[in-house]
Amino acid sequence: MSVSPARAVAFEILLRVERDNSFGSELLHAERNASLSPADHGLATEIVMGVQRWRSVLDQKLAAASSQKLERLDIEVLTALRIGAYQLQFLSRIPARAAIFESVEMVKAARKKSAAPFVNAVLRKVSEVRHDTSREIVAASDVKTLAASSAHPEWLVVRWTDRYGLATAREITLHNQSVPITAIHVQHDQAAEELAQSGVQLSPGLLLADARRVKSGDVTKTKAYREGRASIQDEASQLVALLVGNGQRLLDCCAAPGTKTALLARNNPRANIFATDLHLHRARLLRKLTELASVHVLAADARHLPFHPGFDRILADVPCSGTGTLARNPEIKWRLTPEDLFDLQSRQVAILKSALTLLIPGGRLLYSTCSLEREENEDVVESGIADARPFTVVDCRNELEQLRRSGEFVWKDLDSVLNGPYLRTLPGVHPCDGFFAAIIERKETH
Repeated sequence: MSVSPARAVAFEILLRVERDNSFGSELLHAERNASLSPADHGLATEIVMGVQRWRSVLDQKLAAASSQKLERLDIEVLTALRIGAYQLQFLSRIPARAAIFESVEMVKAARKKSAAPFVNAVLRKVSEVRHDTSREIVAASDVKTLAASSAHPEWLVVRWTDRYGLATAREITLHNQSVPITAIHVQHDQAAEELAQSGVQLSPGLLLADARRVKSGDVTKTKAYREGRASIQDEASQLVALLVGNGQRLLDCCAAPGTKTALLARNNPRANIFATDLHLHRARLLRKLTELASVHVLAADARHLPFHPGFDRILADVPCSGTGTLARNPEIKWRLTPEDLFDLQSRQVAILKSALTLLIPGGRLLYSTCSLEREENEDVVESGIADARPFTVVDCRNELEQLRRSGEFVWKDLDSVLNGPYLRTLPGVHPCDGFFAAIIERKETH
């Protein structure tokens, strides 16, 4: 008997995540999976993302039930075990016998038939005990217990606890272990009504007036989404684009996939906007998604931008660790190392310094990441302008207060999204991903 379509897809994707460092969320939306029924796609998504979110907890349970060390197992066998264990521990609607049977069938289909009795035995043991993981996270009273119960690397939880305190670190990890809300940007109320007519139920944004939160339905299947009147974009990401402000000549120097570029174009309809990405194929994708005549797209290394000074607004939303987006990209936490933060920092500083040279006097650059780590945020800003006298950091408070007066920014606790002069959102504390933003201005010459 063959494996069900949903589990077969989940198995294939999780293998690619392990072997190729791919991202499960991207593979789930690949064209080859478009033929899955909505129910099968939903189950495949649940399994892929769930296994990645809870990988260390699943491995702990599997190790306790296994006669062999997990690191000695073939990746096909370990993946089938994780899929089975996730269903047994977290999906109450799926009968245990079905979860076990299909994992056994997976290893057979992967030409690991000799491992079938082993998989069956291990999963039967795992099925005997189910833990309340959320309660264990809430009850955790120290870093080590919190990291183990929330399926996070201990070094990350140590960092967050040192910087934000144990209570906030607990909120971050709880958020990362839940399915995040999908937020969208809508151009106008008519687009929101159009989505509602297409069966997409929405609720108001919690940070921004023009944002909506998806309660049910598939936005990507609607005409409004296909034609660009609605775009999937986290509310903090939308806020970052708003903080760029208005100008006549704008640059988005790390632009792909283009959601911020599109928002910049909508907010600056008369501006010339240049959008670059390091990789040609991503620049081409950006061009397809942003077809406005005012947006000029090219492939370029942001550390060596091919422009002369002349921009009054620049967005440098730089490549980063992504630790503010672990609910959406749980693979990151198993790949990232402390050393990676310093490698990323050197690239980020180079991008910032390159982009700053292109500002006109009085112009502003917005530096942003979706990282919670100081090395990629404050340290980069301080390093980037340390030897650059014409530049100063502008307090984000003033800009947020202006957005509040205009009715665009609706979050009531303004102080909570500020860290000194910087914007800082924290997943679990705020209704969005974790983002950092700094506004840097080139002083007027006299």
